[in-house]
Amino acid sequence: MRQALLHCISFIPGHPSALMSVVGHAPPPFFKRGPAPLVRLAFFASLSILLLIADLRFHTLEWARLAVTTAAWPLQRAAWLPIDAAENFSEYFVRVSTLQKENEVMHRHQLEAAHLLLRQQHLEDENRRLRTLLDLRARQPVSGQVAEIIYAARDPFSRRVILNKGTQQGIQSGQAVIDDMGVIGQVTRAFPLTAEVTLLTDKQQMIPVQVQRNGLRAVLAGAGDNLELRFLATNAEVQPGDILVTSGLDDVYLPGLPVATVTHIDRNTAFTFARILCTPRAALDQHSLVLVLAPRTGQPPRPEETATPPDAPAKRIRRGAH
Repeated sequence: MRQALLHCISFIPGHPSALMSVVGHAPPPFFKRGPAPLVRLAFFASLSILLLIADLRFHTLEWARLAVTTAAWPLQRAAWLPIDAAENFSEYFVRVSTLQKENEVMHRHQLEAAHLLLRQQHLEDENRRLRTLLDLRARQPVSGQVAEIIYAARDPFSRRVILNKGTQQGIQSGQAVIDDMGVIGQVTRAFPLTAEVTLLTDKQQMIPVQVQRNGLRAVLAGAGDNLELRFLATNAEVQPGDILVTSGLDDVYLPGLPVATVTHIDRNTAFTFARILCTPRAALDQHSLVLVLAPRTGQPPRPEETATPPDAPAKRIRRGAH
């Protein structure tokens, strides 16, 4: 009876015997702490440093990096899909709106120039008849071939570009080169598969021009980055904004091709000629496709220069004296 009573008392909470029985049992594995945090920090830091050194010196983790990149690529693409879809969606509407506006502008310009296009053939026929009646030489038709600028010449003291066509395609030295805005330059050297074009802005390039507004003739010379209209008096009738076109006096360029626009005029009376700066009409450093014009043919030969003896005027004077 006494033993049964002691056994029941041992299970009463707070009784010393109950506490002893609880303390006597080992804690469950869930509450085991293991190594100290500093020990684990030092171990993993050392392991990271060893892996970094091994990968830097021996590239031991290259296969792991490749495997991780390959495995993560589908996840990256899946993560970027919504962003790409949103960007494509917005760009689509922007392109559609831009194309619609450009189409409207082009249609408006076409309508504005319709009367010119309708009358062009009539004017050409009338001009041909008038030249026949006046017994004038017919204008030379414009022809040429398209070429591509492949690179610029590596010469800091000249302005030249290289075309992807040469003598095998019919390119010859002296042909004029233009784009959709104006004259670019002249073919100075032709090779079997390439050709060298000297730009208008080259310091050794000169071209005869005339002012489109009043027909004033002058010589346009290259000045590095721009052009300079030379040999014009300080009181010459030239204004900023005047358009210069080819005069055709050099038998190289067809007359009427746009060349440059007058931008600055310095009329200093201390000098004989005015200093007139111009900007090329053509996009010399932008376009990659140009048109190489065919050489001018059918030009009348130049008259031969007759040399006058130095003593001829003196003889005439003596004859008059007699």
